[in-house]
Amino acid sequence: MTSTHAYIDDFARFITASPSSYHAAAEVARRLDDAGFTRRDESEHWPAAPGRHYVVRDGAVIAWAQPAGAGPTTPFRILGAHTDSPGFKLKPRPTLGSQGWLQAGVEVYGGPLLNSWLDRELELAGRLVTRDGTEHLVRTGPFCRIPQLAVHLDREVNDKGLTLQRQRHLSPVFGVGDSSQADLVGHLAGLAGLDGAEVAGYDILTADTAAPRVFGPESDLFAAGRLDNLTSVHAGLLALIAAPEDAAQISVLAAFDHEELGSQSRSGASGPLLDDILTRIGAALGAGASERLRAYADSWCLSADAGHAVHPNYPERHDPANTPIAGGGPLLKINANQRYATDAVGAALWARACESADLPYQEFVSNNTVPCGSTIGPLTATRLGIRTVDVGVALLSMHSAREMCHVNDPVLLSAAIGAFFAGA
Repeated sequence: MTSTHAYIDDFARFITASPSSYHAAAEVARRLDDAGFTRRDESEHWPAAPGRHYVVRDGAVIAWAQPAGAGPTTPFRILGAHTDSPGFKLKPRPTLGSQGWLQAGVEVYGGPLLNSWLDRELELAGRLVTRDGTEHLVRTGPFCRIPQLAVHLDREVNDKGLTLQRQRHLSPVFGVGDSSQADLVGHLAGLAGLDGAEVAGYDILTADTAAPRVFGPESDLFAAGRLDNLTSVHAGLLALIAAPEDAAQISVLAAFDHEELGSQSRSGASGPLLDDILTRIGAALGAGASERLRAYADSWCLSADAGHAVHPNYPERHDPANTPIAGGGPLLKINANQRYATDAVGAALWARACESADLPYQEFVSNNTVPCGSTIGPLTATRLGIRTVDVGVALLSMHSAREMCHVNDPVLLSAAIGAFFAGA
């Protein structure tokens, strides 16, 4: 197992390189290239020969390791994760002005903890698309800020709480001057070496620019933006690269986009992406419809997404008998209403994987008065009929601009995924 220090240092570099889902997909692709994987074009023929391959579709990546003995009914071991995080997305006509300030017009993306984005130096990051359809990644570095109203102008804020009106109070400030003379899209285009008139479309989101940090007297805590869910993407990526070449199954990393919006897109888990790729892998191996279903019947998916560590200041929000602690190992996520896809058979598989990797794990289940969110797990199970288990790392401050975990837990998650890819 990689040392915790080396793992977290590498994870911090991964986060820093991935301020948007599009940057995350590019960073995964870069690392796969370095590891000897071959990028495949979806419009081209794919060979049946064994090897390691990947596809990038917008802000999503599917990568797989196909062993030499793979055939039409060879099952899949899939690690599902997502590349996007809650925040704010740039609107059309985004250059705004008010009272001499220059501001960016943004729309809330997903379900962020809105107050956590205040008074932070933010960057804009994502992709620009020119009229010929070419994509250009861009990021600004520290660029804008959502300033909170001073306490002198809102004397009751600490007693009555902060109320943020999404349209009025969340436009980031990025300068001063006359908005009619400013051009935010033109500035982004210039950073990408383009003229603003060349840009026909864009997907640009905010990201916190504070560096990932290890902290605490024992240096055992880790804070960063986008831990939900770059933690799982990074863990699955390292496990896939290290997957054995003689495995009895085809190991797959499926890092989807748009999970925070419900996954309903061409690059989301509710879309056709994973089924498209698995079908084409099977077809290259000679699988027809019957053989593909036989492969799926013996396949597994780990849906790896962040879960909640018990909060020391709000313990009543958690189930009293199931209180995952930071550093206690990755989570097995369970929900009676199938918001998570774990069942008893899946729990047994996870227990075997963790036992094989010689690591602990913890169960997470919600307090009955605090309904849980959902993941890509039930979507994958429903769309493909593949047995799915929901797992993840315990966080505090989930959906904050900056989340935190114990340094050991991402390392242990990656080790468990490695055991899963090894056939445990």
